[in-house]
Amino acid sequence: MSDNIMVRTRPDVGSYDDIVAAAQRSTGLSDFGGTDHEEGLRLLAEDLASPEAGLTPLGNYFQRSEVKGALVGRLLTQARFTERPEHRDVPIERPIFLMGLPRTGTTALHRLLHADPISQGLEMWLTQYPQPRPPRETWESDPIFTAMQQAFAAHHTESPEFMGIHYMDATTVEECWRLLRQTGKSNSYESLANIPRYTEWLAEQDWTDAYARHKENLQLVGLNDPEKRWVLKNPSHMTALDALMAVYPDALVVYTHRDPVVCIASSCSLSAETTAGHSTTYVGDVVGRTQLDLWSRSFHAFHDARPSYSPDQFADVAFSDLRADPLGVTRGIYEQFGLDWTPEAEAAITAIDREAREGKAAPSHRYSLDDYGLSETQVREAFDR
Repeated sequence: MSDNIMVRTRPDVGSYDDIVAAAQRSTGLSDFGGTDHEEGLRLLAEDLASPEAGLTPLGNYFQRSEVKGALVGRLLTQARFTERPEHRDVPIERPIFLMGLPRTGTTALHRLLHADPISQGLEMWLTQYPQPRPPRETWESDPIFTAMQQAFAAHHTESPEFMGIHYMDATTVEECWRLLRQTGKSNSYESLANIPRYTEWLAEQDWTDAYARHKENLQLVGLNDPEKRWVLKNPSHMTALDALMAVYPDALVVYTHRDPVVCIASSCSLSAETTAGHSTTYVGDVVGRTQLDLWSRSFHAFHDARPSYSPDQFADVAFSDLRADPLGVTRGIYEQFGLDWTPEAEAAITAIDREAREGKAAPSHRYSLDDYGLSETQVREAFDR
């Protein structure tokens, strides 16, 4: 572990207005391009400062950075929108959205679909700092990219168990919730803290404005690659399928299936590992109760909304099939959607599949529903349709 790695702490999260001021100081920018983000992020900051959240000094620092990150992302992209108004003319046609319960194979499938040279995704560093994607050979000379790579390397040295759950670095294609949170709407926050008022507020929201800004961000990031097809993934898309389809009416949805008992146990473990030491209340049974509530609501919202759209826009993938035959499943998605399975696509996807199979084994990851006050019967009842 590097000697210069410091554990950062704070005595409090700070007020929403204080965090706004900090984001403006960090960026030197002040134009948020509207106020549609304010209600959700202000409520979130208040919830995080409450006794229910029970944040520790470490948790205060982490959670403040999450709120600040949403504000910084919005400020940076607003400046880029102004600088590059031509981004609004970039077409986004038949984007692929992967969704399903957490731990259903979406990460592996995302990387396979992204491997096709005609595809593009959101690299981690561009979800944090959206800009027109620079040529790949220039990334290592970008100070933001370099700083993020160093931070991820330090994180994986400090927390090898997390790498066993979900490996990340600045180059990997990642989930697009960081774009949605620019409008104050993201259920990622519900997987990081006990925030009952924000949770209740979010459940009542129309996410259409969040997806409209999501699209504008994609147009910005893809400005230099307008011919490439977007491949995106995020379990939270299940929560707001109607809003997604309102903004992307020709979207292609890949829905992944796995036993919810396994999904919820693993999701709880991921939340607990990510937030270890952050809270005196967001532990054990509270993690279990909130994660079961979040993902069962999302599951039912998706299945309630899906029948309103053409079956031709959906492909279903079983986790067991993906594990057994990744290449065959990927090709099946292409066939379902009438996409071109070119020799270049097959070669690139085969190479990624081989790399995943031959890669260094991640640390083992153990978890149990019992650790989070849940039973198999509870989980099955919550997902019963």
